[in-house]
Parts: sequence; structure tokens; C-alpha cells
Amino acid sequence: GRWATGLFHLRFFIYFCFFFFLPVLQSTRSTIQPNTVTMPGHPRAEAFKTEGNKYFKEGSYKAAIAKYKEATAIDPNVPAYWSNMAACYEKISDYEEMESAARSCIKADKAFVKGYFRLATALKAKNDLEGCIKALESGLAVDSSNADLKKMKKDLTELQRAEQVAAFCRKAEDQMQNGDIPGAFKTLELASRLDAGNPDIERMMSRVKPKFERLERERKASLSVDEVHKERGDDAYKAANFEVAIEHYTKCLDGLKRSGKEHSDLATKAHSNRAACYKQISNFDGVIEDCTAVLEVDPENVKALVRRAQAFEGVERYRFALQDVKTVLAMPFAKVGKANVDMCNMMQHRLNRTVQQLKASSV
Repeated sequence: GRWATGLFHLRFFIYFCFFFFLPVLQSTRSTIQPNTVTMPGHPRAEAFKTEGNKYFKEGSYKAAIAKYKEATAIDPNVPAYWSNMAACYEKISDYEEMESAARSCIKADKAFVKGYFRLATALKAKNDLEGCIKALESGLAVDSSNADLKKMKKDLTELQRAEQVAAFCRKAEDQMQNGDIPGAFKTLELASRLDAGNPDIERMMSRVKPKFERLERERKASLSVDEVHKERGDDAYKAANFEVAIEHYTKCLDGLKRSGKEHSDLATKAHSNRAACYKQISNFDGVIEDCTAVLEVDPENVKALVRRAQAFEGVERYRFALQDVKTVLAMPFAKVGKANVDMCNMMQHRLNRTVQQLKASSV
């Protein structure tokens, strides 16, 4: 009897649940169905893409572009539609539109590597080599082993190098014609660092070097003792022999002081170069002293202000460092240069934070 009664109750519960929840289920179905009806985009977009691919193979690039545009109008988030469109624009040499399509491709999917290749191709065709390299580097950040991106970057780097060498050679030729033999020699040295063994560079160097060496012998023969020490200091600095360089700059400065020329251009250069040596060996007090000597003669010497600020920070004289940094940042951008502006902005943020922390800790 109990078993029969339990079975009866179970059946009653099942029937109750079925009839109670059936209207709810039907209501849910009616609310989901319209979404499936309003999302026909993907199949239609793929159909337009297929038509576009057909036109592309036939060479009907404008017709293909129209189909890819229809596909993107339905679903702009599929990168292949934009990539194919960019390929069509490349075929008709419309690189402005190719760039636009490539950027839309990347926007649709930043991991779609072909988009970066399309963008780099467009920018290269527009002779925007800097932008092209940035696009390639962005693509390689996504896929560092991509062969197409790596090859294009290598080819582009080689092209830039060849253009730079050609520009150096043209500049050296002009300098030679204007009688600037030292300038031509230095320019050709820069060119040879980029392309050692280049026959054009070697040919020009064979004409310039003998004249330069003769002029150098004549120039050095006319140097004073102080000037000789300054040049020997320069040579030692280039060879990273900083202590030896400091000795020569010190002898130069001592000699100038004895002859009453401690504020001459030569003395300013010697102080500046000795400061650079002191910086290399972390003698911050020496850097501060020499940079101060330079600034007494040339108060807006950017190099001396930046070096002194770094040295002040090194000896924890943060407020003095901050003052020098602010002086640099108040100068015209063209005089300071981007590298120094960026460096001083970073130093200013760091020093402001340090000064505020010191104030807080002293309260």
C-alpha cells in the first residue's frame, strides 16, 4: 500500500511539473528565435567573399573589391575580408586604399598577421619606410617566426642601408668640391662603417685620404702644448681609457690657467670632455665641478645641464638635479633635442616623486 501511494505521488509531481513549466519553455523559445533570424550575416558575408575571390582570380579587381565591401558591411570583424580587399587595391596600385583596408584588417583582428604584411606593403609603396618598419615589427611581435615579415624587414633594412651609403657618397662629393677635405673624410668613414669594401667609397677615399693626412700633419704641427693635451685626451676617451683622458684634459686646463685662458673655448671643451670622463667612472663630484665651470661660461649648455643633473641625482642632491632638469625643459625643443627632452621628462617625474617622499618622511 505505501509503495503504491508513493508511486501515485511521484506520477502526480511529474505531471504537475510538465504542465507548469511547458508554457515557460515555450515562452523562452519565442524570445530566442528572433535572434537567430536577425543574424544571417556570416553565411551571406561568406557568399560575397566567395564571389570576390572568383573575381580576383579572373583579374576583375574592382568587382572583387565591391564584393569584399559587401562582406565587410555585414561583418566588419572578419579580417580576411579586409585582407583580400587590400590585395585587390595592391593590384590596381591604389596604395592609399590598400593602407586603409590593411588597418581595418588589423583592427578586426590584431592577431591576423597578414594584415601587418598588407599594411607594410602599402607603406613601402608610399615610400613611408619608417612606418613600414613599424608595421613589420608589430607583426613580428605577434608572430616572430613569420617568414614573409622577416624577409621584408631584411630587404627593407638593406634598402635603407644602401640609400644611406649613397647619400653619404653624394655628401662627400659635395664636400670635396667645396674644399672641405676633413668633412669629406669623416663622411666617407661613416659610409664605410655601413658598407665596408664598397668600391665607390674606396675610390673616393683614395682621393680624399692623402689630402686629409697631409692637412692633419700640418694642423698638428701648429698646435700649442695645451691643444695637444686636449687632442690626446679625446683620443684616449674614444679608446675608453678614461683615466688617461682625464690626465691629458687636466694638463690642458692647468696650462690654460697658467696663461690666463681658463675661460677660453678650449678650456670649456676640456671641462666638458673631462666631465664626460668623470661620468664614465662615476666620479659625480668631478662631473658637477666641471659642468659648473662650463655653465659659468655658457649658462644654456644643454649637455652640461643634463650631465650635472644626473650627477646631482647620483649624490642624492635631488632638488639641485630637479632645478637643472627644469632649466633644460624650459628651453626651446629644437635646442634641446628629442632625446634630451624625453630623458629630462623621465628624470623630472622620478625626482619629483623622490622629493615628495623626502618631504613626507621629514614631517
